[in-house]
Amino acid sequence: MKIKFIITCALAIVMASCGGEAKKETPAAKQQDSKVETEKVDPMTNKGVGPITSVTLGEIDNALVTEGETIFKAKCTACHKISKKFVGPALKGITERRTPEWIMNMALNPEEMVAKDPIAMQLLIEYNGAPMANQNLTEEEARALLEYFRTKK
Repeated sequence: MKIKFIITCALAIVMASCGGEAKKETPAAKQQDSKVETEKVDPMTNKGVGPITSVTLGEIDNALVTEGETIFKAKCTACHKISKKFVGPALKGITERRTPEWIMNMALNPEEMVAKDPIAMQLLIEYNGAPMANQNLTEEEARALLEYFRTKK
């Protein structure tokens, strides 16, 4: 008889503890909210959040490409591959999917980008919540990476 009483009390406590909590935002809810925001943002006009507001592109600068490739191999290949998804997205064709400013701001300012930019938020969800590591790049290094990515179409 005591066992039934204990089990009944335990069930009552468990059931009582399930209600009345503030709504917690689940990853699925965040993803749904983020998808709605992302659909409103044109990735080819979105410049992202960060110090880069304008980039003027000209002919491919081979010296910058070489520098960008070196930086990519040293700081990015742990999470990114050019032609396939890995921890982060494949970067082949990134310049056809994002603005130069967005690419540089993501490289320079990943924490604020995933907190405020709807496309970066969606990518964070898509890649299992693995945020991009801040490599503390300079604007010149980010520009060299951009130039390297311009050659990877």
